[in-house]
Amino acid sequence: MPALTQETAETIALKALGWIAGQEDVLSTFLGATGASGGELAQRAHDPEFLISVLDFLMMDDAWVSGFCETHSLPYHSPAEARQSLPGGAQVHWT
Repeated sequence: MPALTQETAETIALKALGWIAGQEDVLSTFLGATGASGGELAQRAHDPEFLISVLDFLMMDDAWVSGFCETHSLPYHSPAEARQSLPGGAQVHWT
């Protein structure tokens, strides 16, 4: 499967951030896990490293991936594909 452009990957990650922000329980978990404050979300929204952390967080729970992808009519593999297409987002293989 061809890699997404960085712009498309960022768009998916920003949509994921918006979806997370719209889910009160998920947002609370995200803020607790990342240590970010609500005010930082907008400030860091265009930082590729932060966007990777958004996608990593989203992909921790299949229900979150399903909810996000269904909300935005995206295939379920979109968050992983977006993560791999962001600078520094390639999957690390430890073997």
